[in-house]
Amino acid sequence: MRLLLILLCLCVQVTAQSVDPTAISRWKAQASRVTIIRDNWGIPHVYGKSDADAVFGLMYAQCEDDFKRVEYNYIDILGRTAEITGIDNIYSDLYTRLVIDSAGAIADYGTSPAWLKKLLNAWADGMNYYLYKNPQVKPALLSHFEPWYPLMWTDGSISAINTGGITAGELRNFYTNDPSVAAIEPLHHEDIHTGSNGFAIAPQLSASGKPLLYINPHVTFYFRPEVHMVSEEGLNAYGAVTWGQFFVYQGFNEHCGWMHTSGYADVADIYAEKVEQQGSNYFYQYDGKQLPLKKSTYTLSYKDGSRISIKQVTTYATHHGPVMAKRNGQWLTVKAVNRDMNGLIQAWQRTRSTDFASFKKNMSLLANASNNTVYADDKGNIAYWHGNFVPRRDTSFDWSKPVDGTIKATEWQGLHPLDETIHLFNPASGWIQNCNSTPYTASGSSSPKKTDYPFYMATEPDNFRGINAVKVLRSQRDYTIDKLIAAGYDTYLAAFEDLVPALVKAYASLPSTDSLRTSLAGPVNELSKWDLHCGEQSIATSLAVEWGQRLQAAINRAAGGDFVARTASFAQTASAKELLEPLQATVQHLQQRFGSWSTPWGSINRYQRLTGGLQEVYDDSKPSIPAGFVASTWGCLPSYVSRTMPGGIKRYGYNGNSFICAVEFGKTVKAKSLLAGGNSSNPQSPHFGDQAAMYTKGQFKDVLFYKPDVLKHAERTYHPGE
Repeated sequence: MRLLLILLCLCVQVTAQSVDPTAISRWKAQASRVTIIRDNWGIPHVYGKSDADAVFGLMYAQCEDDFKRVEYNYIDILGRTAEITGIDNIYSDLYTRLVIDSAGAIADYGTSPAWLKKLLNAWADGMNYYLYKNPQVKPALLSHFEPWYPLMWTDGSISAINTGGITAGELRNFYTNDPSVAAIEPLHHEDIHTGSNGFAIAPQLSASGKPLLYINPHVTFYFRPEVHMVSEEGLNAYGAVTWGQFFVYQGFNEHCGWMHTSGYADVADIYAEKVEQQGSNYFYQYDGKQLPLKKSTYTLSYKDGSRISIKQVTTYATHHGPVMAKRNGQWLTVKAVNRDMNGLIQAWQRTRSTDFASFKKNMSLLANASNNTVYADDKGNIAYWHGNFVPRRDTSFDWSKPVDGTIKATEWQGLHPLDETIHLFNPASGWIQNCNSTPYTASGSSSPKKTDYPFYMATEPDNFRGINAVKVLRSQRDYTIDKLIAAGYDTYLAAFEDLVPALVKAYASLPSTDSLRTSLAGPVNELSKWDLHCGEQSIATSLAVEWGQRLQAAINRAAGGDFVARTASFAQTASAKELLEPLQATVQHLQQRFGSWSTPWGSINRYQRLTGGLQEVYDDSKPSIPAGFVASTWGCLPSYVSRTMPGGIKRYGYNGNSFICAVEFGKTVKAKSLLAGGNSSNPQSPHFGDQAAMYTKGQFKDVLFYKPDVLKHAERTYHPGE
């Protein structure tokens, strides 16, 4: 039945080129109820009669700005990437399909509450109307969008597939029975978990006596545009939306705001199954019984030259979930919930929350399996929830490893209710931070206590970003929007607190005859007087970052449970050779590339946007802008992940700060925002790079939240299709 449903849906898409005239009439009628106002930054402010109208208009506007990313995100989550990339990716597609069931999404659409079905229909209609009105746009694969697609992807992060750590490479090895096959990771490359920052400031720490929220997701550049959705049914939400989704993922309304950071609560578990073959069938042991493994056949399509070919793969599953790997001779299954209609309901209703009580009630749906949430509202409340969907388990088992699948004791025991999960409400410290770090430092002395919660609720350690955030937030008062932005842009690199003194000490220990004393005298002196802040004009930043990258393999081998501890351990135990020879290699490489080791970081580290494609092209011969930030790995709060590209010598940023927004709540909402590059993917658009220079300097624009302000700065006003 599952295979029949999928093939039926594929056939519908293939034949959907001839549009039903009644659909066209419906689209035009809905478009007439929607007004899109593009402001002077190209941001779409979408006004609809109903919530469904606002969704229709938002999706039309998203397609205008970057149809390629909208489409690709659904190609990806549907497990169809091989149809445009080739056979190498069929097991990445299988990986996705095993844990995100399209048949379940289709069934959920059929049973959706009426209000949600209206939104789902409007979602599909908005994009299908865009394709109808823009025949020059050639989809890579999806020429028609079905209203059940959003039920495949029910939270805001497309990379949030939970499999307990099993990779697509392991899956491929198991189902090809070829351990020599190189491991390949899932293709959810657009939303790399390099981290996000969320801060909340209570009224007692703000200059105005009003709470503030700092929204700072770190993802691949251009992964989230800035949007505004308004309806006459009471919707008024502003913020970042992931391409292809119809709810503001990280943002605010007139009453409250929410920031999600990627969470690492244990929400997916691996079971070691005891499997026996009997004839052509497989059985697994459970609770003293032999039970048959469920067999399913997946038909995987892939691009094969100029045609589409198919490959069928038979998969297995126990009641825990699909078999996805084999380790130490044991078959491993994964138990996880990677899509849930309640997740989409929760994501939408969050945007319509009016106070703390309604927001908390919405959180009680317990359907967000990938995020932590930082919150603030106009009544002065600030709050934090670490995770949301958290299965209850027997704490006598080590859930960080595969557990015994043959016994009942390892079954999930329902979900922890919201008040049992790790949380903070109005902490006495007056501030909250999460930087994908442990929740047990989220609010200084007011932080949750680790002993109060089972280990599986918070598996992440502290990181240098979290350490820096605590240092910054606990030292300040009288916050304003600008002061909060300055805190979020603190560029102190805490990772080098131990590394640089260890280097200086190692250098001082060298005998006078050692050649390194002469060759490294200048670089070591530069680092010894460095204040550990990165910046465009900083030579020490150039030395430190490229030296630090050479140290990372050795740091990862050092004693200690996490990167912070291993860094300290390495700095304490490394020999002079282990510290100085990587610096010498760094100096030589800088001299080779730039003619001098004393090259400012901004001459090396650049921002460039040339094509607007899914994979940006970088070119040293083309214009670029200096960027003074570095990756969050080293503690930089405004993360800027960069690397040298093939054929070039400069480094270009591609991941980190994307949408950034600081909000103050009160009788009226005040906010400032910034977006990497610009809101449009079209290189010919004035909004392709109109925020680029501001982005590299941390210079924010005023958010236009109220309609009179939007109208004052209107660049274009139109109905979808005009």
